[in-house]
Amino acid sequence: MTDTHSQAPSIGFNDVLRFILELFAIVSLGIWGFIAWPFAWNILFGIGAPVLAIALWALFRSPKAVFEIDTFGKALVEIVVMTSAAFAWWSLGQPIVAIVFAVVALISGIVNGRKELR
Repeated sequence: MTDTHSQAPSIGFNDVLRFILELFAIVSLGIWGFIAWPFAWNILFGIGAPVLAIALWALFRSPKAVFEIDTFGKALVEIVVMTSAAFAWWSLGQPIVAIVFAVVALISGIVNGRKELR
């Protein structure tokens, strides 16, 4: 007998970490938008920055992305989103959060990139 069901993809530690990093980046951009800008602009950036990050991720980087791009294009989108979140924390006067987030995102991205290039 043949198995007609495809196997579910295995979800590892790095996949869970990457999901948490993505959520943290989106929340970070929202916090930055609402805190770093004066009234009226804070509403625009507080909503617009996370929406832009979500749109970039959904269009190009997610596992079910709308547009299929190569590994280097995916890496570029990820670098833009994660670096933006790190710079957001830096501009809010939280360099430790920015550096820790950037280092963890970098290591996780390298591990994932090596997995994708196999």
